[in-house]
Amino acid sequence: MNADDIPVAHTPPGGYGVTFPEPVLTSCTEPLVPGAPDLRGMWKAISAVRAGEVVAAEDPILTYMERIEQCGDRIIDMGGGTVADARADGTEENGVHDVSVFDFTTPIHVVASYEDGVFVLRPVGMPGIEVTRRLDEEGHMIWTRPDGGGMVVTLERIGDGAGTPHNTFSRNAPGG
Repeated sequence: MNADDIPVAHTPPGGYGVTFPEPVLTSCTEPLVPGAPDLRGMWKAISAVRAGEVVAAEDPILTYMERIEQCGDRIIDMGGGTVADARADGTEENGVHDVSVFDFTTPIHVVASYEDGVFVLRPVGMPGIEVTRRLDEEGHMIWTRPDGGGMVVTLERIGDGAGTPHNTFSRNAPGG
């Protein structure tokens, strides 16, 4: 089964809460496109820097978890209560068309691409803004975010993404 054969996933109204939705691309057998970093799996934040300063151990970002699924040029990132499903082909048409993690209602449109082994997201209408995910030499995922003064989060792969583990960081969960 190819990525085209599986319907696009979207964030449910109000976000998905404290349990990740079921995986979407499990039946897809299409290989990753050349140049795509293999980000598949369950990831947990292990460290973060915000505005040039290491975040404190009690910072909520350090409870963040996300699951990434990939198939062909398609990538689905579930984290913080949202589902971002896109073709990483550099087009607005096939990018993320979902809702903001900040309120689960504001529409977002984001162009997705793979560039030199990096997954890049560029919000439409916001020139110069990029969110990136890449693997470092130790296999950690480095997630750069322009919000919060420019945050860089290091995540560790903690599983293959199977099942629906508890989502410890969600803006709509108690304490999230």
